[in-house]
Amino acid sequence: MKTLKELFEHQLKDLYSAESQLVEALPKMVENASDSKLKQAFEDHLEETKNHRERIKEICDELGIKPGGEKCKAMEGLIKEAKGFIDEADSDEVMNAGLIAEAQRVEHYEISGYGTAVRFAKQLGHKDIAQKLQSTLDEEYNADNKLDKLAEGYINKEAIA
Repeated sequence: MKTLKELFEHQLKDLYSAESQLVEALPKMVENASDSKLKQAFEDHLEETKNHRERIKEICDELGIKPGGEKCKAMEGLIKEAKGFIDEADSDEVMNAGLIAEAQRVEHYEISGYGTAVRFAKQLGHKDIAQKLQSTLDEEYNADNKLDKLAEGYINKEAIA
């Protein structure tokens, strides 16, 4: 990569891969959550994630690039970590608290990636694309905040017992 444009395109492909992997992984989190509010938060975020992936595809179409071809190794690793945790959790309460922890790692990775993509889009003069990416970034922050509220509200307390 020799230009910011090439780096931006790489970032978009990486985010597309990350979202695609997450679409596949979130149903496992829904399945393993025993708390109804947590289960609903994961189901809601699955739908948002599908929209995020579609939004990136639309951005790529607008820029004339193919979104595929990249494998986001970071997301692959985060999902592998989450699967490992699921295999180790020994109670519903710890499972719920741990699922939130694993999901927030993913959210923080996505927040970082979208924040970077927004900056690149602005610097490259893609105002409309920057706004679309900012919408996704805002949704990622909201998902993280929802998980915070569940964890701090009662789920972590239940896992103490």
